[in-house]
Amino acid sequence: MAVPELSRAALMQPRPGPVGAVKRLLPRTLFGRALLIIVTPVVLLQVVATWIFYDRHWDTMTHRLAHAVAGEVAMVVEQLDRDAGPEERRRTLEMAARHMDLIITFEPGGRLTEPWSPSGNTLEQTLSRAIDERVYLPHSIDTRVAHEWIEMRIEVPDGLLSVMSPERRLYSSTTYIFLLWMVGAAMVLFAIAIIFMRNQIRPIRRLAAAADSFGKGRDLSPSFRLEGAAEVRQAAAAFLMMRERLKRQISQRTEMLAGVSHDLRTPLTRMKLQLEMFGDEPEVEELKADVVEMQDMIDGYLAFARGEGTEAPVPVDLARLVQDVAAGARRDGASVEVETGGDLLVQLRPNAVKRCLANLVNNARRHAKHVRITAARAAGVVEVLVDDDGPGIPAAVRDEVFKPFFRLDGPKGRAGGGVGLGLTIARDVARSHGGDIHLQESPSGGLRAVLRLPV
Repeated sequence: MAVPELSRAALMQPRPGPVGAVKRLLPRTLFGRALLIIVTPVVLLQVVATWIFYDRHWDTMTHRLAHAVAGEVAMVVEQLDRDAGPEERRRTLEMAARHMDLIITFEPGGRLTEPWSPSGNTLEQTLSRAIDERVYLPHSIDTRVAHEWIEMRIEVPDGLLSVMSPERRLYSSTTYIFLLWMVGAAMVLFAIAIIFMRNQIRPIRRLAAAADSFGKGRDLSPSFRLEGAAEVRQAAAAFLMMRERLKRQISQRTEMLAGVSHDLRTPLTRMKLQLEMFGDEPEVEELKADVVEMQDMIDGYLAFARGEGTEAPVPVDLARLVQDVAAGARRDGASVEVETGGDLLVQLRPNAVKRCLANLVNNARRHAKHVRITAARAAGVVEVLVDDDGPGIPAAVRDEVFKPFFRLDGPKGRAGGGVGLGLTIARDVARSHGGDIHLQESPSGGLRAVLRLPV
């Protein structure tokens, strides 16, 4: 009943073409994608609002403030042109400083040293256009003359006028308030979205962990319960119902085949007794061999049907389990070498995995003189390699040998005995733990069986 789980790389593989290119740029997790769905429209809205604000409000306000300052400068220039003497000009400059917040100095006979043109600074360009429209005289603007001050130098017929204006007269404070509100609102929304999405994603992660645990033959966590949105609760309820149906189906299969096995053993026993009453003729010996083979087939099929069984997963030292299997094979006359390394404590069903390993070793020793077992940790799994120096199996039929009752023709299949369920039971046990078994060519020249169990 177990189905081999897809690798993470296969699940994450994007589609080819433009759609695949777009998917590669998207976050991999549901949390990241949901957060992106929430945040992206808000960010776009804020970008559009900021663009409209700067294009309309900020530009308009700067234009008006620049023209107001330029108008005041034009009035001062015109008044200085009317003043008859130095004393009247001094009073005009004092009046401008007192009522217009402008510091104006006059340099008689002064001239601009070189032609000036506005830089890429938006304020310089706006202020220069305003002075051109109001004053009509050569000028230059320095926005870096002092902190929070702007200097405008205007060439009048009899000298050079220096006008110092504070920056606040040319900037609107609403700009900074607007930006502060935009950034603050975005940060608050982002924090709320993260908290909300974490709470929504948590039940999905628990459901995925429960499905993964069930696929590895382990019990559900006591903390697993129906929670989250209605759709997540529906999926969790469907998973629990599927789990119960699978367990019920496996139990019914085991009970049915146990009864069939019991019913078949009775006539087989009678046949054995009847055959014992006959002589030692060759025909009788052949019948006895057929009865023994039928008994082995019944036992093997029952072991296959039991599959996952009712054994509970417990922490097991896989290294010790491998040593026990090797010791049993040595008692039967096999030459078995074992090499283990690292921490091999794994949550599994010990009897089932021991049967799996024993089947792999028995399959190897039937066709080889020497068997080598290697167990070690790999990336996220525990890997057990069973190598032999036998004739091996052709690559074209390596997947076929896992089918029930499949045996190779010729001396490789029949001569070694067995009913064709050893590898089937081994793979069934491996997949019930969330792992799998693959066959490869061994460095020893024979066959290599690779058992991988998730940690």
